[in-house]
Amino acid sequence: MRAKRSVRAWPAVLLMTTVSVPAPVSWARAPAGTYSATAPAPVPDTPVPAVARVWPVGARPAVVRGWEPPATPYGPGHRGVDLAAAPGDPVRAVAAGRVIFAGRVAGRGVVSVDLTGTGDPPLRTTYEPVRASVRKGDEVEPGEVVGVLEPPTVHCTGPCLHWGLRRGETYLNPLTVLPPWLLRAGPSRLLPVDGVPLP
Repeated sequence: MRAKRSVRAWPAVLLMTTVSVPAPVSWARAPAGTYSATAPAPVPDTPVPAVARVWPVGARPAVVRGWEPPATPYGPGHRGVDLAAAPGDPVRAVAAGRVIFAGRVAGRGVVSVDLTGTGDPPLRTTYEPVRASVRKGDEVEPGEVVGVLEPPTVHCTGPCLHWGLRRGETYLNPLTVLPPWLLRAGPSRLLPVDGVPLP
């Protein structure tokens, strides 16, 4: 009799265990259209136009750490590039746009600019650590100073500017907004052409 009762009790225990598992709370679920932690990082729908007219610091700064896109949206990587620069160096807008943020985030100065004519949502460049000389809503032109580089943070081993680029929530390689003539190592040179008649 005792063996029969325990055999009949198991389905009830199993049912109670299954029913008592709490359902996920609605705010904890990922919104529609997001990616799981194991899915590959999203790829941008549209190509990045080469709209930059200047580097954000210097004439051709050294890239001390390059773009290292994460394998997943929340995985490790480097969502921008680090450019060698010295504290106090001017930081310039690379292209025309509107300042959408100028302030401090986690103790670091940050300036973000939505670039004009780059689609919807527009491309957004971010510069840090920067002591801003612009305010939210300011229109900026290529080469216009948006602030000065602050002393180094733990992000770089030495002084550097972290330059980021995104479209919506997708991080992109900021070097892609630079046209080829800005990426070349040296200035353009005219070479002699023999045998071509003058006009």
